[in-house]
Amino acid sequence: MIIVLRPDATQEQIKHIVEKVKKLGLKPMISRGTERTIIGVIGEEDIIRVQPLEVFPGVEKVMPILKPFKLVSRDFKKEDTVIDLGNNVKIGGKRLIMMAGPCSVENRKVLLKTAKAVKKAGATVLRGGAYKPRTSPYSFQGLGEKGLKMLAEARKETGLLIVTEIMDTKDVALFEKYADIVQVGARNMQNFNLLKEVGKMSRPVLLKRGMSSTIKEFLMSAEYILSEGNFNVILCERGIRTFEDYTRFTLDVNAIPAIKSLSHLPIIVDPSHATGKWGLVPAASRAAVAAGCDGLIVEVHPNPEEALSDGTQSLLPEKFEALMQELRKVAEAVGREI
Repeated sequence: MIIVLRPDATQEQIKHIVEKVKKLGLKPMISRGTERTIIGVIGEEDIIRVQPLEVFPGVEKVMPILKPFKLVSRDFKKEDTVIDLGNNVKIGGKRLIMMAGPCSVENRKVLLKTAKAVKKAGATVLRGGAYKPRTSPYSFQGLGEKGLKMLAEARKETGLLIVTEIMDTKDVALFEKYADIVQVGARNMQNFNLLKEVGKMSRPVLLKRGMSSTIKEFLMSAEYILSEGNFNVILCERGIRTFEDYTRFTLDVNAIPAIKSLSHLPIIVDPSHATGKWGLVPAASRAAVAAGCDGLIVEVHPNPEEALSDGTQSLLPEKFEALMQELRKVAEAVGREI
């Protein structure tokens, strides 16, 4: 349920409504838009239906939200959410955000070389996994905190922001210390305890769609994060599992405009995991930008043959630079910029 306030509603009136909602055992969430301030009410709506909130001073109307995801929906917030990532970088506006880097943090030399290359090409965020969820227990699992420290060093040297994946609730403090954006990977999209914990963090969260998850399930996972108070959520379409086995997954381009119509949250695309083949990454990237995504997260490695993970889907730095040139043209054609 959302309570739409009058344009002239005072802070005292808003405070009074919030206190009343809390007394009913419900959670109020305030959203201040360009034209209206609204209060989203989370909890059992039957409790509040017996209260005549329409007669409270400052209230214009009270509306139910029929969708299962409340805070994530366009009903709760009409305008697009623009998230300030820090370092004068924002996502959700006209400018597309490019995140790039190796799948895994392998060593200092490779990381710094890649960071400098992707920054030169136009990326503003460095991606790299310090903790790696792998299908096989015998595959490289990441360097842990050592990898986070290397990412922090790369940030200091290049000015790039860092996005890296969290896997365990016990690591929240480490990620608050080192990361600029905390990624929840596809395998953890429905790890609800982890979603609740990142929902309490001060860092923006990049939430990847599960490989077999519907759009509704994806948005419900985002709802877990917002319901804990963290509204800085970036959605990521990274391909879903279908009957097709030529590519690693199937990029669901439909999800971009669909989610844009359902939710105010920004959405980016991971063409590397979606295709699994570096030669298909440019075409998938162009399609994603044309479909209206707010950015891309691309795997780049200076020597893919020796990469400890996902070398087959990683672009060489020069290939990434060429891709950026192509994407600028596509972005301009659809009224965006890079």
